[in-house]
Amino acid sequence: MTLAATSAPASTPIPSAVGDGARTWHPSELLRQNAATSPDRVALREKRHGIWRDITWSDYLANTEMVAYALAALGVGPSDRVAIQSENRPEWLYADLACNMLRAVIVGFYPTNPVAEIRYLLTDSGARVLIAEDQEQVDKAIEVIDDVDTLEWVIYLDSRGLADYDDPRLLSLDEAIAKGAQLRAEDPDLLSRIEADKASDDLVTLIYTSGTTGPPKGAMLTADNIAFGTDVFAEDDGMFGDQGLTEGDVLVSYLPLSHVVERGVTTWGGLRNRTVVHFAESIDTVVADLAEVQPTVLFAVPRIWEKIQASVAIKMANASWFKRVVFETGRRLGVRAARIRIATGGTHTTLSRILTAVAWLLAGRKLRRHLGLAKVRMALSGAAPISTEVLEFFLALGVLVHEAYGMTENTAVATANRPGRVKLGTVGEVQPGIELRLDDGTGEILTRHRGNFLGYWNRPDATAETLTADGWLHTGDVGEWVDGTHLKIVDRIKDIIITAGGKNISPSEIENAIKASPYVREAVVIGDQRPYLTGVIGIEFDTVADWAARRRIEYTTYRDLSTKPEVIDLIADVVRDVNTRFARVESVRKIRMLHKELDHEDGELTATQKIKRAAFAETVPHLIDDMYAGTNEFPGADLGRSG
Repeated sequence: MTLAATSAPASTPIPSAVGDGARTWHPSELLRQNAATSPDRVALREKRHGIWRDITWSDYLANTEMVAYALAALGVGPSDRVAIQSENRPEWLYADLACNMLRAVIVGFYPTNPVAEIRYLLTDSGARVLIAEDQEQVDKAIEVIDDVDTLEWVIYLDSRGLADYDDPRLLSLDEAIAKGAQLRAEDPDLLSRIEADKASDDLVTLIYTSGTTGPPKGAMLTADNIAFGTDVFAEDDGMFGDQGLTEGDVLVSYLPLSHVVERGVTTWGGLRNRTVVHFAESIDTVVADLAEVQPTVLFAVPRIWEKIQASVAIKMANASWFKRVVFETGRRLGVRAARIRIATGGTHTTLSRILTAVAWLLAGRKLRRHLGLAKVRMALSGAAPISTEVLEFFLALGVLVHEAYGMTENTAVATANRPGRVKLGTVGEVQPGIELRLDDGTGEILTRHRGNFLGYWNRPDATAETLTADGWLHTGDVGEWVDGTHLKIVDRIKDIIITAGGKNISPSEIENAIKASPYVREAVVIGDQRPYLTGVIGIEFDTVADWAARRRIEYTTYRDLSTKPEVIDLIADVVRDVNTRFARVESVRKIRMLHKELDHEDGELTATQKIKRAAFAETVPHLIDDMYAGTNEFPGADLGRSG
């Protein structure tokens, strides 16, 4: 696939889908429009062997059509499912839009999905083709291919290590494209005939839920869902206030494209607003690539924001005395400016501008460039709750992180904090064209709009439980209004703790406060039907390892480090400090330390790093029992009745 450097001609307007009666567009339709009006403008940039390579809109379309014919040559047609398991790369987008051209359905898998989940997802979706990135993913596919009746082909993108593989159902992307080229020569009008029958209710993608409480379910999103959701996200009166998402915006795609938000930003938002999307060389080079690219819009899940904060803590702990003093002075000034901005909804006052300018000179300028945040005009956090301490940290650096709320089932649009009207600790205001209400009895958040999904694939009962006959989506989240305008997420209904004393407690708020510490990676609060709250804590290995090294504390493994008395005292102090911010009944009385990092492949985390609480509890019953039995058999701390 040939990539070429280009220059940028003038742009043309892009259709809107917000509001009743607005037309629906298909993703591939926007690709054709962009290639026709801006053929030489750069759409994507990919880093290979240390060099950024430009992919223009015309290249983007040509590559996508080649993949579409390749899939058609393998028998893929309307309504067929094509799965893809790969890190973020241009071929992910080509396959996505190629399926749209064929009116087929793309199903994204996470690269970390273990074999058992791949078997389940392929079987449940009935995929005919799996596009696997490399040898690691091909090995998973080969292990399950005989168990999945519908799977006919496995196409690989990277041939390294696969030379000796001999299976007639396995072929490279280049081999598939060669088959497609032959079909194109025989039937050059195939795509135009198929696309002529496109409709607004065409099923475009299956996005599988994270499966925190059971097997993942395939959420069905239509062309109409995607058009509405993308326009809400990107329009001038939506999430970006009066700024909009523009052609000048630069993005780095690094969160899994299997996730609805990354698809919304990278694929659908990129198509709608003609942004320039960068693909890192690998997931391990993202930090360096962010610093090199300096994106203008950055979306991250809370875990990423927490990781960035932890990296700063390590960097400053190892800096010289003078640099630490300068940084701390700048940070304190930045915090003062941040608190002023918090009080004004995110807008500056004269004093906050002065404080921010001085803080920028002392600490923010070099640090933001190092972190890839120097040019960020819009920072977003979503997919899970984030602590206000973390948000304040970034605001002190001059980066206002806007929390937003949505889920796969409503195409990731519901509420957002908008410029000038930010309330930290909330997920913002209801977005344009969206109905949102709280259930009178339970406080559950319900949404109704064109982005609400079609239902769960082959799960009519689950669909009926989630989507009412009159179009209201039950989100499963409990919310409350702040000042009558901004929504605050209390917790998932299923995660609310009811203590033995009958008190209802939201564990996520306590957990997020604990995880705001750069020394803590995981915090799981226990207490349902128990007399008091306890916590299982996992350390942030890099930060704690650095802390231990500076104190000459010797250790060998994660387990060894996490059970050192000094480390237990460090974490206990973090929890004690958090306890002072909560009511007595919400205090964590005892903690035990995790002996390993939680892992998706071990079933403790979802692919998006959310705790599977039921599965997690099954792996640590000894720690939980020990806290309530009072035996102190395992490393941890008794914090008394503090708080």
